[in-house]
Amino acid sequence: MSLLEPGRAATLSDVAALAGVSISTASKALNGREDVAPTTRKRVKAAATELAFTPNAMARGLLAGRTGTVGLLTSDLEGRFVIPILMGAEDAFGAGQINVFLCDARDDTIREAHHLRALLSRRVDGIIVVGRQTDPRPSLGQDLPVPVVYAYSPSDDDRDVSVTPDNVAGGRLAVEHLLAMGRTRIAHISGDPAYAAAKDRLAGAAFALADAGLSMVGDPMFGAWTEPWGRDAAAILLERHPDVDAIFCGSDQIARGVLDTARDLGRDVPRDLAVIGYDNWELLAQNSRPALTSVDANLQQLGRQAAQLIFDAIDGTDVAPGPRAMPVRLVMRGSTVAHR
Repeated sequence: MSLLEPGRAATLSDVAALAGVSISTASKALNGREDVAPTTRKRVKAAATELAFTPNAMARGLLAGRTGTVGLLTSDLEGRFVIPILMGAEDAFGAGQINVFLCDARDDTIREAHHLRALLSRRVDGIIVVGRQTDPRPSLGQDLPVPVVYAYSPSDDDRDVSVTPDNVAGGRLAVEHLLAMGRTRIAHISGDPAYAAAKDRLAGAAFALADAGLSMVGDPMFGAWTEPWGRDAAAILLERHPDVDAIFCGSDQIARGVLDTARDLGRDVPRDLAVIGYDNWELLAQNSRPALTSVDANLQQLGRQAAQLIFDAIDGTDVAPGPRAMPVRLVMRGSTVAHR
């Protein structure tokens, strides 16, 4: 019996999961690499056979008359967003069928132009551009000889193809969860109000409150995307509105600061006060006291979608231009529970 949903082709992730190994190990095993134990290689190949896994047909097509390479141009190599996006893209590129050239522009337009020339000189078959925030970024232009997909940071030109997390839906999801947990006096603390992410997450939260016939407690509080700001803002908020029973934070770092202040003020989380973050930065969320409920942007899935759009364009499929808002998800942990 197939372990997959009807009509869905097996991916390298499916093979790795069934064999009980990492994606990279599954890739090495299927490509005959010598640094894989024979028993592991046998298990991976058996899983591939059971799932009827074959390398992506479009990926195979890339190798016919093309270089089999894709450029990934980023401004966030030191940040936390590009790595899961890259992992998702590499998963979609299949078991070693496509090579990725990673270039870090470091938010420098001259450096970015240099890397772009270098990638084109290598005759890459496509380029994925990854930004560090969800604000629109300048387009690379319409005259490039290869398809380009913008990931996380959308292009400012609607003629381009962009994929970005749906932060409006994320804000709505966070507040709907708090409402479902019985919270009705909900406040919001976020980061720099100039960021599209801050605006969109607030908009989604406001939509959810309006649908429930409620309004936000106090004005939204904007500052930095940091724990110190979360601590300071929470102290001000809880002094002004001591009856608040939930705080939706625009990032996990802010939420960590809010948890610190709540503890200092003797507010029990989650019994007295529910706290929810955003980004699902697991290092922060899982090690918070209590563990932090957070909205996950599904960055690996976003990377897979960006790679699929590159495949489609190279394969000659008509890819509609414009931005695509990718679904996000809620990860529940101990900082939010229903009233007892």
